[in-house]
Amino acid sequence: MIEAHARQFERRLTSVIEQRLKTEIVIGLQGARSVGKSTLLRGIATTRGVEVIDLDDPVIRSIVESNIQAFMSGSSPVCIDEYQHVPEVLDAIKAELNKEQRPGRYVITGSTRYDALPRAAQSLTGRLHMLTVRPLSQGEIGGVHETFVEKSLSEPACLVNSQKSKTARIDYVARIVAGGFPMALQRTVGADRNRWFADYVQQTLERDLLGLSMVRQRAKLPQLLEQLAGQTGQLLNIRKAAESIDLEPRTAENYSKLLAAVFLIQLLPAWGQTLRSRAGAKPKLHLVDSGVAAWLMRLTPQRLSLLEPAALAEFGHLLETPNSVIFLKPLLLEKFSSKCLGLTTLSMLVIGERTMATKSTLCWSALMVALSQWKSRLVVEL
Repeated sequence: MIEAHARQFERRLTSVIEQRLKTEIVIGLQGARSVGKSTLLRGIATTRGVEVIDLDDPVIRSIVESNIQAFMSGSSPVCIDEYQHVPEVLDAIKAELNKEQRPGRYVITGSTRYDALPRAAQSLTGRLHMLTVRPLSQGEIGGVHETFVEKSLSEPACLVNSQKSKTARIDYVARIVAGGFPMALQRTVGADRNRWFADYVQQTLERDLLGLSMVRQRAKLPQLLEQLAGQTGQLLNIRKAAESIDLEPRTAENYSKLLAAVFLIQLLPAWGQTLRSRAGAKPKLHLVDSGVAAWLMRLTPQRLSLLEPAALAEFGHLLETPNSVIFLKPLLLEKFSSKCLGLTTLSMLVIGERTMATKSTLCWSALMVALSQWKSRLVVEL
């Protein structure tokens, strides 16, 4: 079971950032609020003996705005947290880089997608290396060093064994409804954690999303997000979601782009053998975190533990929701495109502890079985 605990989690991304600071001029860390970007940034700053410029603090923001260039010319790496509050820093960084370019000059973080900021699109083209920080994986939560991706591409057969799992179904359910946000995991299960999810969604919508664009029908945003949560792990049907809340489909589509810009939802492009087939198919929708999705859908561990068709379907959709599944899928399909035709969705899986290293293994260990046996589909019943 996932228990509440106050501790620091070791992120796999730390070593990636350290390595890329040797070659990249500007590194950007983007991701949802409270996902751990600031913690990563503080770790980098502490290691190199520099201060973090926290633009989330109104006082510091005001000081920086009065003399941006002076702050951007500080010791390397200049570490800037939540840069989207003062987009002008990107122009100041560009001006500094026009004078001198060297690896590891800047590390910036933002809770809004870089390409969603109006002034950001042309500021650091060719100089910015963007990394997305996602909710914690199961390995990071459990303190396990994960090698699933590497092994799935080099020796997939080693990911599967015949040992009976010691993990009960309720344990898998608990991991899914807990999600991967560090602050949510430090709350006790139940009302305390649900309150955190409620505050998180509300503040993200009101603080970040509304700062990106003028939204005429603000009251529809949380309603639309709830409707989209009900489609997580499925093909996006924006018209159905719009009709459910009496909203124009085009408006709903625009609002969904804003939800993606603040990392509440993620769209997985359709897979196809040709560019035409990919372009013509609907994308798959995922909530950024399974815990947030379960809260929005009002799904409790007790509900998901029921062996009823509706509960099993909801569990299956949440099973594909964890963030790591989203970006492993296209990578693995590209690698094994000639062998995995027809492998689109895997429902309800039971796998052993050995394959519990990451959230992605919940789906992809079964995929590896199918690939190794040259099958077209594998469904393992709970």
